[in-house]
Amino acid sequence: MSTLSDRPGTAVVIIDVQNSVVATAHEREAVIGNINVLVDRARTAGVPVVWVQDNGGDHPNGSHAWEIVPELSPLESEPRVQKEYGDSFEETDLESILADLRVGSLVVAGAQTDACVRSTLHGAVARGYDTTLVSDAHTTEDLTEYGAPSPDKVIAHTNLYWSFHSAPGRTAGIASAAEVPLGSA
Repeated sequence: MSTLSDRPGTAVVIIDVQNSVVATAHEREAVIGNINVLVDRARTAGVPVVWVQDNGGDHPNGSHAWEIVPELSPLESEPRVQKEYGDSFEETDLESILADLRVGSLVVAGAQTDACVRSTLHGAVARGYDTTLVSDAHTTEDLTEYGAPSPDKVIAHTNLYWSFHSAPGRTAGIASAAEVPLGSA
């Protein structure tokens, strides 16, 4: 159980599934489809969905590149977090949103696996949250020209190491979009 003992709830956090971020992402359509499955399951279960958007680089706030992809449909009532750093908690209101919702367990999906998703997972655990990475609902672009492994290997490696991650008083793990346990709001 989370070290945030007064926060029994779960939230789904969707990171940076924006037009420019996932334009050339590995298995883009399949990942977005799995995110839709996850979001639909969360909404049906009454679990909050929080949308994170990166405001940097080639996708400044308000631009078409910054918008969440058209295949996803955030509700007006669902919180949006604007960030400028990889860890979605850094200098954002994510922590206060989750505190208000009494959330101590996060289900994480989105992009990029080897940057913002990874940073947010580690940031969440360091802050006391239980975390589940949705194994088939995160992606990254091909950065092999810069010496990185191919996207499929980055995704597989992240799923592997997160399935064994642990910290005192917190849990971590992976599950597919169709099977991730969704606790209550």
